[in-house]
Amino acid sequence: MKNPFALAVDELLEATVVGSFSRLGYVARSRLAAWEDAPSLEGRRILVTGATSGLGRDCTQRLASLGATVTFVARDETRARSTLSELVAHSGHDRIDFLIADTSDLAAIRRVAETMNERGALDVLIHNAGAITPARTLSAQGYEMTVAAQLLGPFHLTQLLLPSLRTASPGRVLTVASGGLYSQRFDLVGLEPDEAHYDGVTAYARVKRAQLVLDHAWAHRVDRREVVFHAMHPGWTDTPGLAASLPRFHSVMGPLLRTPAQGADTLVWLASDPRATESTGGFWLDRRTRHEHKVPWTRSRDPRGDEERLWKWCVDRTAPY
Repeated sequence: MKNPFALAVDELLEATVVGSFSRLGYVARSRLAAWEDAPSLEGRRILVTGATSGLGRDCTQRLASLGATVTFVARDETRARSTLSELVAHSGHDRIDFLIADTSDLAAIRRVAETMNERGALDVLIHNAGAITPARTLSAQGYEMTVAAQLLGPFHLTQLLLPSLRTASPGRVLTVASGGLYSQRFDLVGLEPDEAHYDGVTAYARVKRAQLVLDHAWAHRVDRREVVFHAMHPGWTDTPGLAASLPRFHSVMGPLLRTPAQGADTLVWLASDPRATESTGGFWLDRRTRHEHKVPWTRSRDPRGDEERLWKWCVDRTAPY
């Protein structure tokens, strides 16, 4: 962003929450900075989780329309087939398919990785699957569902797909986080609360913070020339998931919510633009890296130590599968 006026407006928006996260921020930034259309993705292979609705669906549709060969992971075969038909019709090509798996199931994740590794180079891996789980439930391996689906599953899939991602030179691993992480400090012990202390919204926000810590851990371990790692948050986006999990917020903020296409814009940009491979470990909103803390009490006194502890925690839980 080279326009001084556009940069000043962007910083002013970022100093607020409503201005930055809402539709207002997207419209102002995209117009003032004169954002360019994403380049062609012909010849690129992309894997997306959580693509049958909301943000993931719009992102996957856009990637396919840009010419990418796309595989998406879905839990329900009926919804997957319906999504596939719409994606093929919209994109005008049939280089799209799906694999059935629940991202919380580590054994199913391994099967997805085995299939994808057999296909060769993978240019982009997008971790988008995620939702607020109102009641505490357990995954197939006995882990709390939010942690299993949005932290352990993505970690396992990334680790298993590294050979294919490295072949792309560089591959890209993109994680859809949430502005909700700004409310939480990283807390390894609090990632899996017991029944008495479980709150779905808090569990979701804590996992989103942990995703960012893990993103930095990956960036410190893998050469940027081989694979880059970025996290982004889509702002306040009008999706079925938001309406179901936070109905009051959805109702009050309705006119200011972003469309799924607006929320997915930075994700598509990170998947396609060459500039996204010039750095690694970034946290993005509206095509710019952002500060990871809004208030001082969410900052860690030992961020690299947090990375090491979380890394070991994830390895210990995924290694058997």
